[in-house]
Amino acid sequence: MNPAPPRTLARVAPAAALLLVATACTSGSPSSASSEPASPQASTAPAATPSPGRTAAMNIRLTLNGRRIAATLNDSATARDFAAQLPLTLSLSDFHQAEKIADLPRKPTTSGAPEGADPKAGDLAYYAPWNQLATYYRDAPYATGLVPLGHMADGGTEQLATADEITIEAAP
Repeated sequence: MNPAPPRTLARVAPAAALLLVATACTSGSPSSASSEPASPQASTAPAATPSPGRTAAMNIRLTLNGRRIAATLNDSATARDFAAQLPLTLSLSDFHQAEKIADLPRKPTTSGAPEGADPKAGDLAYYAPWNQLATYYRDAPYATGLVPLGHMADGGTEQLATADEITIEAAP
């Protein structure tokens, strides 16, 4: 028996499985990833068609200091469960002069979430140990229990640094 076919199958099978998983997790609704206002769509539908190697996302809108800031949630189970809680208006507290945090009304799932994350300015995340939304206006060190949710558009970090309240809603 020739050993070449089993080796070939061993190389092709993982790629085929990855392709099946990737296509099962995507959506067919088009959109743009820019900070421009989103086109009208259902608030629970993903807002972007993923490119190869990326997942779909949902456009949301933040209101900070009376200014509307575009943001995008990723297509993780945690971000989808967080989006199901929208709209939210939350009181913000400063934490370590790098982020604003707020208590969430209920815990989103962390199924399939990474162990932690290394947040950058503009990131939106869920801090599972304290059931809090974490919004970053400066880069911060890796934190265990931090689950990335998405990212706000340019200009949001300046507003976030001085905000005491945040309203989060699906983009119209």
